[in-house]
Amino acid sequence: MKNANVIVVMGGNAAEAHPVGFRWALEAQKNNDAKIVVVDPRFTRTASIADVYAPIRSGTDITFLLGVILYLINNNKINAEYVKHYTNASLLVRDDFSFDDGLFSGFDAEARQYDKTSWNYQFDSEGVPLRDDTFTHPRCVWNLLKEHVSRYTPDVVENICGTPREDFLKVCEVLASTSAVDRTTSFLYALGWTHHTVGAQNIRSMAMIQLLLGNMGMPGGGVNALRGHSNVQGMTDIGPLATTLPGYLALPNEKHVDLQSYLDANTPKTVVPGQVNYWSNYPKFFVSLMKHLYGDAATRENQWGYDWLPKWDQPYDVLRYFDMMHRGKVNGYICQGFNPIASTPDKNKLVASLSKLKYMVVIDPLVTETSNFWQNHGEMNDVDSASIQTEVFRLPSTCFAEEDGCIVNSGRWMQWHWKGADAPGEARTDGQILAGLLHHLRELYRQEGGKGIEPLMNMSWHYDQFFHPSAEEVAKENNGYALADLYDDKGNLLRKKGELLDSFAQMRDDGTTSSGCWIYAGSWTENGNRMANRDNADPSGLGTTLGWGWAWPMNRRVLYNRASADPQGKPWDPERPLIEWNGQKWVGYDIPDFNNSPPEANVGPFIMQQEGLGRLFALNKLAEGPFPEHYEPYETPLGTNPLHPNVVSNPVVRIFEADAKRLGTHKDFPYVGTTYRLTEHFHTWTKHARLNAIAQPEQFVEISEGLAKAKGITTGDTVKVSNKRGFIRAKAVVTPRIRTLNVNGQQVETIGIPLHWGFEGRTQKGYLANTLTPGVGDANSQTPEFKAFLVNIEKA
Repeated sequence: MKNANVIVVMGGNAAEAHPVGFRWALEAQKNNDAKIVVVDPRFTRTASIADVYAPIRSGTDITFLLGVILYLINNNKINAEYVKHYTNASLLVRDDFSFDDGLFSGFDAEARQYDKTSWNYQFDSEGVPLRDDTFTHPRCVWNLLKEHVSRYTPDVVENICGTPREDFLKVCEVLASTSAVDRTTSFLYALGWTHHTVGAQNIRSMAMIQLLLGNMGMPGGGVNALRGHSNVQGMTDIGPLATTLPGYLALPNEKHVDLQSYLDANTPKTVVPGQVNYWSNYPKFFVSLMKHLYGDAATRENQWGYDWLPKWDQPYDVLRYFDMMHRGKVNGYICQGFNPIASTPDKNKLVASLSKLKYMVVIDPLVTETSNFWQNHGEMNDVDSASIQTEVFRLPSTCFAEEDGCIVNSGRWMQWHWKGADAPGEARTDGQILAGLLHHLRELYRQEGGKGIEPLMNMSWHYDQFFHPSAEEVAKENNGYALADLYDDKGNLLRKKGELLDSFAQMRDDGTTSSGCWIYAGSWTENGNRMANRDNADPSGLGTTLGWGWAWPMNRRVLYNRASADPQGKPWDPERPLIEWNGQKWVGYDIPDFNNSPPEANVGPFIMQQEGLGRLFALNKLAEGPFPEHYEPYETPLGTNPLHPNVVSNPVVRIFEADAKRLGTHKDFPYVGTTYRLTEHFHTWTKHARLNAIAQPEQFVEISEGLAKAKGITTGDTVKVSNKRGFIRAKAVVTPRIRTLNVNGQQVETIGIPLHWGFEGRTQKGYLANTLTPGVGDANSQTPEFKAFLVNIEKA
């Protein structure tokens, strides 16, 4: 952040939610004369120190961002050489790809999904994409992009977003200044972008802007996700999502009938001659993972234990799982480090769902609303405790400060930390708890048999103490081992049997290596724990600090850093070089994110893509389409979509029958609700801490002065905020920080709802904000839509 010339905070409130990290934005503002731009429905703490603030209606970010793209194109404010050489702008798209009236080609209305066949390139007889470097062919990505965004004029942005035209154009002007090769923009986003039914496309729109400006891979550039917890990055790395395995490998689905069909489906082939596609090594990563999971039991003859992995028929994410629970399809639930009653949509449906279980196991350091969902707290949790038969087992676990381990931050830095105190009472580490469950389940299977016995019995669990796996042992497993002597192509010994791997480049697909998470390979080698490194020397002055901790992959600090240099290998900005070609090799202040090919080899910088290029056209990856498009939130205050009334909301969103019945309309619930966080509280944890409870003791909601006047509400009044899913009561804070926006010929009001209160903890008891939020999520990730839903408000 500190290297940026412009910092755009959109889809987040960094000063409030990430106050320590945000210091680097202030450093850039102070030392680089950087402009801080905030686009947000509220005038936030971040906006209070911004150079430019633009209000926006929640859920309309794509319209705003595509309007920026149109501005950049029309005003020739792009890095033309970067776009030509490093993006797929010149590649030709199939003739049968089209977009009409809100829908891309291939839409199946009955299935609510796309056949994505037409979302692809044109290929020659050798399977190489056709291209037009003059950008004149009507089917090249560049011209299709221009046509797609042509509708997003400043007037359309103002009409849909409610952003005054002059504010929008000011943001465009500031952003456009970083199309110069010696200036960069850093985009900072958080849950304000992901918590939408178009969350993935919000982020993609911003990435497209960065490609056009030439800011991907640059110091001070890129796309910076500000994670909600210190170790959310590590959580997703290690694979707890519904359809992923560690290292972002795919969990097999029912179509993958054997190992080969699975590998064929997930190992892409390079489509541009000479390009490097690192996912071509997928079989090495996967087989090494299977050897980690099943050890000696995984052999070539049994496809490395492939049949022991579950095969999904549909994603069993939290929304689907609770819907199944609600329909009586689930008997038991293990809830580990998670408080769904306070953090999953439609709290009243969740309580009803948990009430249908036979048992629930809660593994958590603290008392949570979930562990006590069966208790009656009046209006805040109105249940008949006597009728709930769910048996609840609470297993107290340690928190991060009570154990050694690794935390992975938003920059992918793996930093080792050491235990600060012993845990109180009977608390055990998660590893100890899982070890106990494994042992006793195995004993029951040995005595009684049953389905699923093979993967349980064959799972590798070789720790010095079965019931006490140490953080060090787990970290080394994640790094990976040589299971036999490893040699390079020239016969040189790389690793002896039993030694830790130096990098994922040493992995094999023949069963001679193991690794729990391929991207972590190199984090703990025979030379020691690199995550514990604490040398903050910074010869570059850019903050790369290669001796501090260890960043995956390969200790690289800026992903796709090849793009920081021009096609000849010279830094776009000589004053801020990351890497450069010195005539014989690549040198600089970061680990090169590609092989050592010379510039004349024309190896693209985006080595995780088949074509080595940044994708302005996203092929067949995203559920909604290869270009972003404006769709209204599932509960829209407009009741229509001004761009295409026949397709109002995301057409491929999955929504369950029970949740669809609990949606409201703008006629009954005319105001936009949006949730957010406060500095004084950390999610729902710190309401247990007395000092935090003193700093922010009582639940409140924020409303505009105009809405307050219309409803006869003054600051300090108790108000009731409600919709079809339930209601909350809170104190009203009337503030000019929230504006009444003029949108599509009507006035739209927003109600800001902090999410930290509940019926447990030391703060004054409060209502759970997710009582109001709908059970619908992003079409790709299924992340719930917490940031744009409909409510009513009245003086209580």
